[in-house]
Amino acid sequence: MYVDSHCHINFPELAVRMPEILSKMQENSVTHALCVSVDLPDFPQVLALAEQYPHIYASVGVHPDYEETEEPTAEQLVKLADHDKIIAIGETGLDYFRLKGDLEWQRERFRQHIRASRICRKPLIIHTRAAAEDTIRIMKEEGAGTAQGGVAGVMHCFTESLEVAQAAVDLGFYISFSGILTFKSAKDLQAVAKALPLDRILIETDSPYLAPAPHRGKMNEPGFVRHVGEFLADLKGISVKEVQETTTRNFFQLFQFAQ
Repeated sequence: MYVDSHCHINFPELAVRMPEILSKMQENSVTHALCVSVDLPDFPQVLALAEQYPHIYASVGVHPDYEETEEPTAEQLVKLADHDKIIAIGETGLDYFRLKGDLEWQRERFRQHIRASRICRKPLIIHTRAAAEDTIRIMKEEGAGTAQGGVAGVMHCFTESLEVAQAAVDLGFYISFSGILTFKSAKDLQAVAKALPLDRILIETDSPYLAPAPHRGKMNEPGFVRHVGEFLADLKGISVKEVQETTTRNFFQLFQFAQ
């Protein structure tokens, strides 16, 4: 069985197909999925899905790309996370690729999420793009990760170097690979995945984005996480069953609130 550790099935293009999405998860042995929050106005939709379906979990957080939105406080995030189906804080982090200029507001938002995670003891889901140095620096400054008395977390949709991955692992984080891993152009990323121990790896779709081969260019969905798992098994020269069992165990070890 597989777990999709990061998806956005509350987005309209997937939500309107929910019976089909859930059916295809079952067909592809995807037993659970984590629907990840990107903005507080949409959070009720994320939570509603988790409340409706026993095998869907949710997070609460504000993505760094959402510039024109109310800034969440750590206290607000902690209050919203006080629910059995909310198993993580995020996604949060830094993105210097899409937005330019003075991005101090991004860094402060990231700090608020880390503080919330430390208070409520729920893992962080971190997004980083073109901002790895600042991401790791702020994680260390705010005590993200088990190495500094915080909570473990995951670097989601990872596309950075092995050095960045190792720095995150050293803090107690997991590394999650999306459909990008299956792209022919992703040789450097494939080398990172091959080098990392399987017991620190998660797999995800980040659907509706980044559909893996052989579905590249199509709308992504949780059932497609199977292709990421199969590619990872081939890359590491191990069985698909080992990837299934280990990445699923990793998910439930990290997100211990998931039952």
